[in-house]
Amino acid sequence: MGEIKLKKDTLIVSETNDKGIIIYANEEFCKISGYSKDELIGQDNNIVRHPDMPKETSLELWNAIQAGEIWNGIVKNKTKNGDFYWLNATAYSSLDAKGNKRYISIRIKPTDKEIKNAILLYGLSE
Repeated sequence: MGEIKLKKDTLIVSETNDKGIIIYANEEFCKISGYSKDELIGQDNNIVRHPDMPKETSLELWNAIQAGEIWNGIVKNKTKNGDFYWLNATAYSSLDAKGNKRYISIRIKPTDKEIKNAILLYGLSE
């Protein structure tokens, strides 16, 4: 499948509840992933996790944000039709107006160098 390259000014924002279920997705997320808001809301965030991503990375991210830390890394996601895209992702926990824990993720276009480093780190071929 093919790679989708993000535009320089792309800003993908999503929010999950404390179980990792998507409760908010901005238009950019929908556009890049190929899913509508209705298809994303209520789904586990893993719906866009690419199989090339090591499970350890997802676990590291989840453990960090559950502990109240800010996590940042380069991630490979998959689209609805099987294409993929690279992201520079930052995720953190927050509380909603009712005091419920939620997780917010903000993603931007990574540099070519960041992608190359991630490919090496994850043991993938280019």
